[in-house]
Amino acid sequence: MYTPEIYKNENQEEIKKFLQENSFGILINQTNGKLCATHIPLEVETNEEGNEILYGHISKENPQWNGFIDNDQVLAVFTGPHSYISSSWYDHENVPTWNYIAVHVYGKIKIIEGEAVIESLKKLVDKYEQNSKNPVRIADLSKKTMMQTRGIVAFEIEITEIQATRKLSQNRDEKNHQNIISELEKTEDFQAIAVANEMKNCPR
Repeated sequence: MYTPEIYKNENQEEIKKFLQENSFGILINQTNGKLCATHIPLEVETNEEGNEILYGHISKENPQWNGFIDNDQVLAVFTGPHSYISSSWYDHENVPTWNYIAVHVYGKIKIIEGEAVIESLKKLVDKYEQNSKNPVRIADLSKKTMMQTRGIVAFEIEITEIQATRKLSQNRDEKNHQNIISELEKTEDFQAIAVANEMKNCPR
């Protein structure tokens, strides 16, 4: 991912927090000579060896997983808030642009099987059920329901590289930076308002 130096984020704690909060990503690989992509939750954690990994699963009906065997190189893309930035908000003539946050994670994928699959599903469900009034628990599901796990391919991705972009008008002077925030906050668009909040907290 091309990222000018001014927009690079190399704060590992911030990046991990971003991945935890924006875990619905796009898994990309090559299968049978063709690029494939699937939109799925990809959770970040530290494994027993102390290495950062992503874990997730896709349907066996999805042919993308066949490529995991031939080529273990994958890319996972995660995006956060984004918004159009009008150049009419500047005190000088310029071109419009777009503010956004994105993280690309490169890694080596391996298929997992057996009890590790169930553990992976437990962690995923527990995370997203924690605020439910009547939370679902994998351990409470019937054998009949759990037979559906035969229809998935679970995996782990050993992270080899992370590229993080945080393009939030860091190149603007204080007056124009504040004006962009003000204009974004006037909108009723939740993405624009989220970008404004990120701009307030982003070091410059």
